[in-house]
Amino acid sequence: MPGEFRRLPVWSELTMLMFLSDHIDWIKAFHVISVIAWMAGMLYLPRLFVNHSEQPVGSPQSEMLKSMEQKLLRRIVNPAMIATWVFGLTMAYVTGAYEDTWFRLKFLLVVAMSGLHGFFAASVKRFAKDANTRSTRFWRIINEAPFVLVIAIVILVVVKPFE
Repeated sequence: MPGEFRRLPVWSELTMLMFLSDHIDWIKAFHVISVIAWMAGMLYLPRLFVNHSEQPVGSPQSEMLKSMEQKLLRRIVNPAMIATWVFGLTMAYVTGAYEDTWFRLKFLLVVAMSGLHGFFAASVKRFAKDANTRSTRFWRIINEAPFVLVIAIVILVVVKPFE
């Protein structure tokens, strides 16, 4: 009848879980792809900061690096981090991994990686304002942090200690 609303079918939690379980391999694949993109950006961004910190303020090289940092963060690193979280939390829910000790440790490390991501995002803004106060040496050292975190995360995922 005109003016009546048709009730759309509502998925129950069980139906959603079954759907996601049937597509877990796709979820895993997109999780791995997003992690790779996120880590590529997390490893490249501080390298740009190293180069940027060596350039005089206002120089053409400094302006070019500002643009590169902003584009990398907005176009690759931020979306990849969001996708990593969405696919990762979906897998944890579907598989029940959130109950495992290895997963809880991995979760803490991913939270740390996300915090580092936030620090890098704030640093992009500081460089854009020509307000970097960190040395080249600092950026060279912090450049290693994402790699150390990802080594520990991969070991936890593959070896699954404490099971």
